[in-house]
Amino acid sequence: MEKKNSMVVIWCMLVYLAMAASAAPKSSFDDNFSIMWSENHFKTSEDGQIWYLSLDKDTGCGFQTKQKYRFGWFSMKLKLVGGDSAGVVTAYYMCTEDGAGPTRDELDFEFLGNRTGEPYLIQTNVYKNGTGNREMRHKLWFDPTLDYHTYSILWNSHQIVFFVDRVPVRVYKNADYENNFFPNQKPMYLFSSIWNADDWATRGGLEKTDWKKAPFVSSYKDFTVDGCQWKDPYPECVSTTTEHWWDQYEAWHLTKDQKLDFAWVQRNLVIYDYCKDTERFPKLPEECSLSPWD
Repeated sequence: MEKKNSMVVIWCMLVYLAMAASAAPKSSFDDNFSIMWSENHFKTSEDGQIWYLSLDKDTGCGFQTKQKYRFGWFSMKLKLVGGDSAGVVTAYYMCTEDGAGPTRDELDFEFLGNRTGEPYLIQTNVYKNGTGNREMRHKLWFDPTLDYHTYSILWNSHQIVFFVDRVPVRVYKNADYENNFFPNQKPMYLFSSIWNADDWATRGGLEKTDWKKAPFVSSYKDFTVDGCQWKDPYPECVSTTTEHWWDQYEAWHLTKDQKLDFAWVQRNLVIYDYCKDTERFPKLPEECSLSPWD
């Protein structure tokens, strides 16, 4: 028991260091990312450490990592569009390709804008082989437009955990059998973009984007990755389990403290959970039977 407890403490320290690493100075945008489209809607701070994406009536903007990864810890600080942002979506996600292909795997954070004074909602989703429809929506316990907050994804072969400021807001488990709901075979890029989605994003499309308020600007900094960088045909780090903290036993489950935080999120912040939508899914998807607590 004493040995097990010491291992848990060590793992927790590793997780803390990985999360805290985002506070350290980072390399420039060009070291990690490429602009996907609309370069004239992208700019950086003078020191290159803060990146701005803007949306106007003509177009939005987006960027992606130059490298692909399979499993690891991925983190970024974002400050979202302030004021009246109805219809505007800021997306921060991982995907196997740079388009909405029919066989893609994808892990999504989507930040849904709102009218002034109304709260932002976070929507998360998981795709496997082109199939999503696994949405959850959460409120936030802070105003994400006033300052930078950290949004992170832990991805290994056992679970995917979406974090907001070190708090786990969603846990998506794998099964101990081959399945078609847990993305674990394909490497992914990390992306972010800002775009107009006023056909669905705010009150189901009832609230439209007010273009008089444009441009809408989201800000980014402190990108952190501790993951398995993909190398064809198959990187060594993927086949070697437990070598990295994000694929050790303690990273396959929430810690005791994380379970307390997750329980608080479940009680107070969940707006929508597809696993509880029996009208939409009379027969719930099979992954809904897996407990996030295990």
